[in-house]
Amino acid sequence: MTHGRFITFEGGEGTGKSTQVARLVDRLRARDLEVLQTREPGGSEGAEQIRNLALNGDPGRWSAMTETLLMFAARSDHLERTIRPALAAGRWVVCDRFADSSRAYQGAGGGTPADFIETLDAAVVGAAQPDLTLVFDLPVEVGLERAFGRGLFETRFESKGLEFHERLRRGFRDIAAAHPERCVLIDAEGDPDAVEARVWAAVEGRLL
Repeated sequence: MTHGRFITFEGGEGTGKSTQVARLVDRLRARDLEVLQTREPGGSEGAEQIRNLALNGDPGRWSAMTETLLMFAARSDHLERTIRPALAAGRWVVCDRFADSSRAYQGAGGGTPADFIETLDAAVVGAAQPDLTLVFDLPVEVGLERAFGRGLFETRFESKGLEFHERLRRGFRDIAAAHPERCVLIDAEGDPDAVEARVWAAVEGRLL
């Protein structure tokens, strides 16, 4: 049996990732591919419980180090119970956020040392790295305006202030630049159909 493909979507708040995840899943299924749509933090029963801890409450509820450990605990369960079994069964997995969000949010944004995050990634993720990561890029003010305007202001992270979100954007752009073999930077400005076309061009060009 052919091993499945693993696609992750990354980016800051209000970039439209979740909309485009659903659209890509529909297009892949239209090609008769078996596709699992999932998310992080979450994607398994245990990971969803950790999600509630990590995303809710006061912005200062957890330190960046504690957030990092929570996210990798959730990721470990997600991989064990959802992602690895699906890939082994030959299914495609499309995930809304993965380990690059830890690098950007807790690392670039929060200050957790990069080498510590990479040590955790090696232990928890190991060989289960994405085949393709789509990094959605949008000016911070535009993304936050979208998040506020559409009622998406619902987790601790949107509340962390403009400077945090600027570091976050730079972090994601640096990740994309450092890993061109798996990352494609997606211009998230414009209408959803235009962004979908950019996503599909990247997926078709890299994986189909």
